[in-house]
Amino acid sequence: MVGKIWIPDTFFRNSRKSDAHWITTPNRLLRLWSNGRVMYTLRLTINAECYLKLHNFPMDEHSCPLEFSSYGYPKNEIMYRWQRRSVEVADQRYWRLYQFAFVGLRNTTDVAHTQSGEYVIMTIFFDLSRRMGYFTIQTYIPCSMIVVLSWVSFWINKDAVPARTSLGITTVLTMTTLSTISRKSLPKVSYVTAMDLFVSVCFIFTFAALMEYGTLHYFTSNRQTKKAKANNSQKSSSMVNIRPGTSLLQMNNIVPYHEEDDYAYECLDGKDCTSFFCCFDDCRSGAWRENRMHVRVSKIDSYSRIFFPTAFGLFNLVYWIGYLYL
Repeated sequence: MVGKIWIPDTFFRNSRKSDAHWITTPNRLLRLWSNGRVMYTLRLTINAECYLKLHNFPMDEHSCPLEFSSYGYPKNEIMYRWQRRSVEVADQRYWRLYQFAFVGLRNTTDVAHTQSGEYVIMTIFFDLSRRMGYFTIQTYIPCSMIVVLSWVSFWINKDAVPARTSLGITTVLTMTTLSTISRKSLPKVSYVTAMDLFVSVCFIFTFAALMEYGTLHYFTSNRQTKKAKANNSQKSSSMVNIRPGTSLLQMNNIVPYHEEDDYAYECLDGKDCTSFFCCFDDCRSGAWRENRMHVRVSKIDSYSRIFFPTAFGLFNLVYWIGYLYL
């Protein structure tokens, strides 16, 4: 009976694969009324394309369409229209969307203008919102914990070089691994996603913590070396050479003392004196006392204990408010 009735040549415009169910018999329904009305339904399984914009991943929302129209009959020969304003769906408790939350449905009607004529296009939009639970557990929480772990080095003695160096290198390598793993669950897009931004900033914080100790160790060890050289030069200059047959005392290596040259050498290590920053304790006096910014190297760890947590907290505040509410 179905084969004797004319059926519209409906096709799905954005489908990649469609299958009709024929087990155990063709899953079709046909109803005829005395006034000439015909109802025909068919069970189909359709895999449709949905282009995703992943700039806000994993806090993104998508509206995936399902488009269908007639393939060979234009608008002046066949007209599609919705029987109801809203589309009915099955009970959402039976939907198996583990990564997305179903928000709702929308249906629209458009007209496509082609060389063969104008065709009516019916579209159903499935509004979806991604669930963040998996990515929070797998990426956001581990990255935040690695960043906090890198701050432990600020409370370790600066003379413990192996401990602080190994801790910094371990956190940097761990962040590199987490960054690689987080990208595997994404298509290879060329733009930066929200997760990429968070992971990159966490990597910068861990790398900055390692560089902070490198800077501290460089200046403190350099200063200790200079002090040791200065002590050795003072000891050698205080040596007295008494020659036989004379009453003269000759002092070896005695040079006039110039305060400005001493400060310029010890503080700046031969650099230009017009620099604005000074990272040695001796620069707190003399010509560097006025109109200069003095940074005590021994206090860098104390500054970092306040700066790093505050900066990371402000970043998280701006990040989550910007992506979730703006």
